[in-house]
Amino acid sequence: QVQLVESGGGVVQTGGSLTLSCAASEINFDINSMAWYRQAPGRQREWVATLTSRGRLSYADSVKGRFTISPFTISRDSPRKSMSLQMNSLKPEDTAVYYCNLERTREITYWGQGTQVTVSS
Repeated sequence: QVQLVESGGGVVQTGGSLTLSCAASEINFDINSMAWYRQAPGRQREWVATLTSRGRLSYADSVKGRFTISPFTISRDSPRKSMSLQMNSLKPEDTAVYYCNLERTREITYWGQGTQVTVSS
């Protein structure tokens, strides 16, 4: 069974840094991409960043220049895939639950349970 587990959330002051990790297991198939989303209280879930299996990176304008995805392990011999999100210069508006997303196809996606990031002013 596919599982995505996020870790690394916590409380940090404005201007600080955090690194989130996403570990995906039982990935015995090709994937399109892995991505990060976030959801702040009272708001809809929003896209943060994506890394495709071909290595293409894209970021939301709100985090561009501050957040960086690291390449995930793509070994066909391993059912595990992982990626991390380095977040620098954090702002209070970055406070949210951050979710890892894995897209197998446009119709088949998987989500983690989320990890809370709180940026204090």
